Amino acid sequence: MTRAYSEFYLSNAKNRLSQFFDYGINQCGFDAGWLTSLFVITGYAEQFERGNPAILAGMSGAELLQAVITKVYHNKVLPEPRFTDGKTPEYWAGWALAEYQWYSGKRFKDIFERIPLPKIIEMYSVYHEMDISAFIDTMELFYEQNTSDTKLKRIRESRGLTQAELSEVSGVKLRSIQMYEQRMNDIDKAQAQTLYKMSRVLGCSVEDLLEKPMN
Repeated sequence: MTRAYSEFYLSNAKNRLSQFFDYGINQCGFDAGWLTSLFVITGYAEQFERGNPAILAGMSGAELLQAVITKVYHNKVLPEPRFTDGKTPEYWAGWALAEYQWYSGKRFKDIFERIPLPKIIEMYSVYHEMDISAFIDTMELFYEQNTSDTKLKRIRESRGLTQAELSEVSGVKLRSIQMYEQRMNDIDKAQAQTLYKMSRVLGCSVEDLLEKPMN
């Protein structure tokens, strides 16, 4: 497989994503699912996975987070980052995830839809002392197991929302959400307003919810 960027930059990538998650979750108080959503929708995840040197080598994880937050919230200033020993589950999750993404070539967007960051963080207790290959093998298994789910379900779960919570916040009927996720109703034929309401809550585009989006 041809990697998106040289292994020479992999150590930088792992350090940046580790700091990004550790700082964002433990020092800034962002929800893990929401943080990954912002990482993806601002376009920084795509630049990261492509190996943009300005990100992998040109900024720290804290600076990357500030760039992400600034793009969404404009003038919001984050707290000054504090030194950490890099031993938190969130730090490890970023370190391991960066290698998995580089190794597999999968998009962060697709990874987070199938394996939410909180689940990856939970893997710390079992995998942090193992060789990285064990983590990669398990991630591949989780990825394949969750591929059969609808995009709506994967995105909803990656945001940490239940069907009832999505219904309450979006105004879309709970039964409709259930029918879409069970493929009893074709979400590709849903009304534009319904798709828009759900996409706003989930922090994604309407096209992200479609099973067969038009090119």
